[in-house]
Order: sequence, then C-alpha cells, then structure tokens
Amino acid sequence: MERYGCFGGVITQTMIGTLSWYRYAKTIDCGGIIKEFELKAKQLSGTINTFNKEIITTEIGRFLENEGLLVDGVPTYEILDTETFKVVADELIQEAGVTPLLHCQAVDTIMDGNTIKGIITESKSGRQAIMAKRVIDATGDADIAYHAGVPYRNDEREKLMAVTTNFSCSGVDLEKFLSYLLEKMHKKPQFIPYFQHSGEIFYMDDFTCFLEPINRTNKRENIPEKIPINKIWMSYANLGTIHSFNGIHITKIDCTNVLDLTKAEIEGRRRVIKTIKSLRKKIPGFEKSRLKNISSSLGIRESRKIIGEYNITEFDVKNQARFEDSIGVCPEFLDAYGTVIMPTTGRYFQIPYGIILPKKVENLLVVGRSVAGDKLSHAATRQMVCCIATGQGAGIAAATSIKENTICRAVNIPKVQESLENQGIRIN
Repeated sequence: MERYGCFGGVITQTMIGTLSWYRYAKTIDCGGIIKEFELKAKQLSGTINTFNKEIITTEIGRFLENEGLLVDGVPTYEILDTETFKVVADELIQEAGVTPLLHCQAVDTIMDGNTIKGIITESKSGRQAIMAKRVIDATGDADIAYHAGVPYRNDEREKLMAVTTNFSCSGVDLEKFLSYLLEKMHKKPQFIPYFQHSGEIFYMDDFTCFLEPINRTNKRENIPEKIPINKIWMSYANLGTIHSFNGIHITKIDCTNVLDLTKAEIEGRRRVIKTIKSLRKKIPGFEKSRLKNISSSLGIRESRKIIGEYNITEFDVKNQARFEDSIGVCPEFLDAYGTVIMPTTGRYFQIPYGIILPKKVENLLVVGRSVAGDKLSHAATRQMVCCIATGQGAGIAAATSIKENTICRAVNIPKVQESLENQGIRIN
C-alpha cells in the first residue's frame, strides 16, 4: 500500500537518484533487492551515468580507477533516472505477484490485545479495513507503529535533521558551468567530458564560489539558515539538465505535524524560485536555465524512531558490530549531525533483526529510517541501502513466521537467514 501515486519512495518522490553514491571499490554491500533495483533500472534504460569508452581509457579513467570509483571499466554505482524508476518499481511489484494499492493511507490499526490484525485506511474509496496476518510498517514515520501503541521517541523540532525540497534545472550550458566550477576546484579541463557524461556527484560544501550569491540572497530575505544550499547533489546529462539539486534545507520541522509539513512544502518551493533567479544572475552557464521539476514531496530525514528489542548504537555502526540475528550488512557509511564517514575501507556492520522488532506489539515489523537506534546510528540506518535491507529482512521474517505458525518475535532466525542468503543477501 502506498500513499502516493507511485512506488519508489525517496527515489521517485524526492528525486534522489542513487541508492549507492557512497560506493567505492572496497565497499561491502548487502546485495539482494538493492542490486536488483539497479539492474532492473539499467535494463529499462533508466540509468543516467553513461561512461563511454573514450572516457574510461583516458587520464580520467585512470583517475577514477585510483579513486575506487571505477573497477575494470565499470562504475561502482548507478545513478537512477527517477522518473523511469516509477516504472521499474511497478514492474518489480507486478513480477513478484504483489497486489498494489496506490493513493491509500493508513490512519489506524486493528488490534486484538497487543497483536496487530490489520489496518484502517483512507482513500477515494472511503474508510476501509485491510486484515493481515503480518503488518510491515514502511511509512518512514512509524505511523502504523504509533497507532498500534509501540513505544517510540521523536526529538523536539530544534534537534531534528532538516527537510529538503529538491529541484532540477534545464537549459544549463554545462561546458561553461563546468569550466567555471573546475577552475574554482583547480581541476583540469579534460575532466569536463567525464562530468558531463558520468552523472558524478558533487559536494557543494567545497564550492564557496557557488554559494556566495545564494548567501547574499539569504541575507536580504532574512532567512535564518546560513546556507540554503549547503550541499548540492547533481547528476548531469548532455542535454543541459542538472537532475537533482539536493540543498534547499529547512530546519525546525516536525514531520509528524501536518501544519509543519505544509509550511515546509510551501517555503521550500518559494526558495527554489529564489535560488534559480540567483543562479541565473551569478553562476556562469545558468544564464538561460529554467526550472524543470520540484520534488513531489519533502525529503524527510528524521522523525519517529521505535523502541525495539535491540536499539543499535553509534558504537555498533563505528565498530563493525556483529549480531547473531543479522538480516543483512550495511557499509560503515554515516551522514548526519556533522559526521560524514565514507566506506572506502571495506568496513561494515551487521543489521540485527531486533531493531525492526518493536516493543509491546506482536506481528508488526518496522523498517526504514524508523528502526530502533540512538541518535548517531541514525546517520547510517536512515540511508536508503539500510532501509531497503531492513525491508527485505522484514518480508522474509514475516513470511517465515506465517509458515511456522509463530509470532514474529519467535521466528526461527537461522531459517530467515537461510532464505535471505538464497535471495543474494549478505548477512555476515
């Protein structure tokens, strides 16, 4: 069941076009559905980074090999066309024999004591009930868990990570822009064709030249954030399109409060227009640029977190934690609260089943960024790769518990792990 008109979550709704931009040559990945998403997208011509033979065999290719971003001529990650991924998701759902239900939202639960038996939905068809042997909460905000009475935590607005309104531009003179950018970065001009064709990721924290005009606009409007675009994530195509600016950040938003969400959506779109006007005036190559898309929904990083049978910690994710109930692995990749660790060394931690198993409620599993853990561990578990891994683990655990006629809390973990490994998941 999906509340929007398409599946794909952060990929399709907020225009985040890669599951694995963190991936280097030595990065240890979980595999499974994560890899399947990328392969399916590629089959449907739904990937953007098109490394051609000329690029791979030049100095650029050698640079990429040395950086660990290219292995045997193959890029370590794929950038997804977020529009095509809507179709990718549809096909994967249908191939798996799942009955899809779009434009439908869960608003309550059906409980028998402390056991969940189903959910109440609202849609154009009115208020309805869906009965289920097992329920998996993938809402991102632990909505179903909340209605079921699961213990959770949710920080006050001031301590939550910012939400983001992403946007894309067309009509950009990429050669002019990249020449300017690479000059400021002290890179060689021959890297221009690589950036044009590869869909490489830039971190604009380093490009103060790009941020200065935005900061000036900020000051004139008395916007409290120092930099509304303090990180811009861009992928390029040779048609003058920059597919995703990840940077209009709005702080002090409680994403479980509908008034806050409304405020952030409107403010984010307003800032997008202001930002594009500023780019046209100040940044070479953007003189004739136009707004192409604004994300369909806010990019939300943090809200409710359940209290689980196990609550993963900062120490766990930084020290390659191992768990007997592992349902997958996640690279040592953290990005939040001023901490950034890129997985260049092959270090990783195991994902314990206990973090998707909530306290007090039976036959409910919670996946995605709502899994149980402390503040800094969220910098890892909120990443799409970890969210997908917990989702696949929950699906297998739910199915196994039904076959064994036991509650999710008492499921046979070795059987779950065997099934996951049969689906290509690395669990240790």
